[in-house]
Amino acid sequence: MMPSDSLTTYLIVGVFLLFVGLFGMIRHRSLIGMLISVELILAGAGLNFMAFNRFTAPDPAVGQAFTLFIMGIAAAEAAIVISLVIAVHRRFHSADPQAIDELRG
Repeated sequence: MMPSDSLTTYLIVGVFLLFVGLFGMIRHRSLIGMLISVELILAGAGLNFMAFNRFTAPDPAVGQAFTLFIMGIAAAEAAIVISLVIAVHRRFHSADPQAIDELRG
């Protein structure tokens, strides 16, 4: 399968990932579902950076650096959220955000 030669195709896929991620953030009731939705949003942002880099920027390293930065942020965010989910599950025996109403230290 050949990659598309049109910027519009990549932007449509990036916007689709953004809206699926936003829908998942609104719709999901679990912390893991929300984490996956944020990962989709960040993947859409990375795809847009790479598409604009390929079709409009004269220096190809800039878009790739931004995309690597986004991937690093996504990995750090996933590690932090998973550790928080484990801590919340140990304390409240549930990962449902609606069931957790006391977060005092």
